Order: sequence, then structure tokens, then C-alpha cells
Amino acid sequence: MKAPTKYKLFLILLLLFSFSYELMGQEGVSVKLKCIVLDPGHGGKDYGCISRDKKYNEKTIVLSVAKKLGNMIEKNHPDVKVVYTRKTDVFIPLAQRAEIANKNKADLFLSIHVNSTAGTSAAHGTETFTMGNHVSSSNFELSKRENSVILMEDDYTTKYEGFNPDSPESYIIFSLLQNAYSEQSIKFAQLIQEQFHLGPIKYNRGVKQAGFLVLKNTTMPSVLTELGFISNPDDLKTLTSENGQDKMARRLYDAFLLYKQDLEDNGSKEEMKEDDKEEMKEDVQEEVKEEIKEDVKAEVKSEIKENVKENVKENIKENVKEEIKEVAEVTYHIQILSVGKQLKRNAPDLKGESGAQFVQEGRLYKYYLGKYSTREAAVKDLERVRRKFKGAFVISIRDGQIVR
Repeated sequence: MKAPTKYKLFLILLLLFSFSYELMGQEGVSVKLKCIVLDPGHGGKDYGCISRDKKYNEKTIVLSVAKKLGNMIEKNHPDVKVVYTRKTDVFIPLAQRAEIANKNKADLFLSIHVNSTAGTSAAHGTETFTMGNHVSSSNFELSKRENSVILMEDDYTTKYEGFNPDSPESYIIFSLLQNAYSEQSIKFAQLIQEQFHLGPIKYNRGVKQAGFLVLKNTTMPSVLTELGFISNPDDLKTLTSENGQDKMARRLYDAFLLYKQDLEDNGSKEEMKEDDKEEMKEDVQEEVKEEIKEDVKAEVKSEIKENVKENVKENIKENVKEEIKEVAEVTYHIQILSVGKQLKRNAPDLKGESGAQFVQEGRLYKYYLGKYSTREAAVKDLERVRRKFKGAFVISIRDGQIVR
């Protein structure tokens, strides 16, 4: 006999409390990111989104990007195990994708997809989702489309316990299961979108929440990212080119790298490996040069003679060098709390620290103490602060935002 809905909800809430309690107990303890699962969406009989000319499909694009990303991680971080839900053109049920991640005890799950809209080619850009209830009709429609793949599976009503991809009620209970990992998932999603904003598809549609079945049963931070719109001509050109796929994979790799450093450093930004630093610097230089050259090209064609072109190119090179050298001031602080609402200065949670300040990130208010010009000075004071706030750790702030 199936358990009543209220009883099932009670069990889920009990599990959620246990997960949250366990994670709270780990606060202040550094961990290692040992395994990431890459999930190229769709595959086999499930083509996913298809371009308007029918020449390109989602399953092929995302598999290519996933492999490129996996190769980068394996090359630069041999200590991290990379697992794929599929490495070939095969159909993998949604539930099995989560099982693969759980069996490998993954520390991170990344599902890679391509978006599409019907009837218009105007929609474009990237967006990344974490598990949650639908906050807009467009999010709900997208999750319905991605979840409808279960209709291709045998006996899906039993396997997914009566889940109906068209019913809003079906999405409510299982979204609670991901709450224990919500903050980490959102952090990874934000890093992905920040990197995507550097191009080649620069339009940032933001971090959102939706009820994706592929994220339902993963027991680790999990996100689903949409690389762009296959229905948009400009996005399609990038998504189907070797160079475009290389750059999209690189953006995902940089987000993974920053998340890994943040996780293992427990909130403080560790110096990158020299190879990673140089590679990222070269990427930025190349992109800035390309942008400026494109802007100048139109001017040069109509207004500037051949002998002036060389001078313009030299000026561009110098400007690029100066822009890259300009770095805003970074200050160091000690984070003591992360809460869902702004606290009064005499709030018990602040334990008498009326001078505590905060940085707002999404729905979270992150309170911190002190202001140090060097990380060493902050670390030196950290032991004293931890006597009062056990989970305190060092953070970096630039222009009012936490630097990761």
C-alpha cells in the first residue's frame, strides 16, 4: 500500500532536516572536490531541441561540450574523477542519471542542455537552473519540456511514483529534497552565469529555479545549465562551431575551478595554479582584443587610411594591457553568519557584535567582521573570532561583492 501524501511529506521533511543538520555540522571544515558527474542531456531516441533547419540537435551539441569540459578537468586536475552519464549517443532515463551520480558519490552534478522557443527566434542567451518550485510560467514550461522525456521510458508511472510532467502539484514535494544543497547549488550556478557573461554568448538570463526531474534524486549540489538557444541564429552559430563549443566548455571549466577553490578553501580564495592563471589571462586578452578590433574595423574601412591602421592596432594593444592591469581594491574580512533576512544590530545571532556588516547575495545576508588589508592579517585574527563564531572563515570583498 502506498504511503499517504501527508505521511510521505513528513518523511521528506525529516530527511531534509537530517541533511541540513549534517551540513551545518560541517561548517568551517575544508573538504575536497573529488568527483564531478557531467550529464549531457537527452541522447539516442531523444534528440532534445532541434534547429529550425533540422540540421542540428541538442543531444549532439551538449555531448560535444561535455566531453571538452571533461577533458579540461582531467588534464588540469587528475585528482578529480570525471564521470559521464553518457559518452555516446544513447538514451539514458532521467532517474538513472541521478543514480550514476549517487553511486559514484559525486561532489557535484552538472546537467548540460540547449534551449529553444517555438514560433520565434528572438529569445537568446544562457541560463542556469537549480532545483526548486517554479517561479514563472516560462520556467514551468521549460521543466515540462525537459521532464517529458520520461514518457519515452517503460513503466514511467511506477518508476517516478505517479509523477505527471504537466502537473504543478507533482513538482512541490520532491523540490524539498534539494534544499539541503541549495546554497551550494546556487553558488555554482552563479559562477557559471558569471563566466558565460564573458562570451561568446554574452546575454545572461540569470540563475533560476525549476522542477527538473534530472535533479530530483541527486544527493549533492546539482545544476542544469542551458548553453543558449538553438532556435536563435546567432546562438546556433556559436553552439555548432568547434571554436564556440571550445569556449563554452572553457567557461564551464572556469566556473568549476572557482567553485572547487571556494569549496576547498571554505570561502577564502586560494591562488590559482600558474597554468590556470596564465590560460585564463590569455583568454581575457584574446577576447578583449577581438572585441576592440571588431569595433575599430568598421571605422577603419570608411575613415582611416592604410598607414593609420597600424597606429590604431598599436593603440589597441596598449589599451588592452592597461585595462587588464587595472584591478579594483580587495579587502579581507571574517564571515560569521549567513542568514535569510537582515538582522537588527542587537540580534542574538550577532552575539553582541553590533558593528557587524553584511553583503547581500540573492536572498542571503552574509555578515562579517573586521577589515584587513592582507589575507594574512585576517587569518591571524580568525582564531579569536572562532571562539565566539565556530564556523567563521575569511572572505575577500571587492566593490561591495564577495570575490570568489
